[in-house]
Amino acid sequence: MSTPSISIPPGKFSAYLFDLDGTVADSMPLHYVAWSQAIAEHGGRFPEDLFYAMGGMPLVQVVEELNRRFGFTMNPEEVVARKESLYLAMLDQLQPMASVVAHIERAFGTIPFAIVSGSPRDTILRTLTALGLLDRFPVIVGSEDYIHGKPSPEPFLTAARLLNVSPSECLVFEDAQLGIDAAEAAGMQWVRVPASLPAK
Repeated sequence: MSTPSISIPPGKFSAYLFDLDGTVADSMPLHYVAWSQAIAEHGGRFPEDLFYAMGGMPLVQVVEELNRRFGFTMNPEEVVARKESLYLAMLDQLQPMASVVAHIERAFGTIPFAIVSGSPRDTILRTLTALGLLDRFPVIVGSEDYIHGKPSPEPFLTAARLLNVSPSECLVFEDAQLGIDAAEAAGMQWVRVPASLPAK
């Protein structure tokens, strides 16, 4: 599914940091299907608007938040493991966010890139491989690489450190408000990627 073209703010940047789901990969609808099934199997439910509002949140924390809000007693690790397996089984349906990938291809080789995601590293690697983009991202920051997830600045600051770039010289590409909040907390400029929501 194509997205409107993105515009880069003025200024000189030394690195581009990309969120993955909903930013590089048009994967949010697939993640919602996987979440819905995994949570239903454990007796819960996940309202769609809440799913999109929680975009970027670490996966175990998502389940913990659903337990807190709705009084569920789901085991976070079990639900996340099931959700990830369901998502990975649908990778053959995955599409790129066209305007972001076009920008990646134009800028590749002129500035360092990193992926900064709330997903586990294995899922990130398999998602990028499915899109044919794994070789574009020498630095990948997944959920194993930090303690505090978005909206904490820690994930983006970790990427800046690995790239040896000042946070103020990083430009973040994000679709979710939690990610934008994290970028701002890290002292980074950001570009909001238009969300690709399923048709009503």
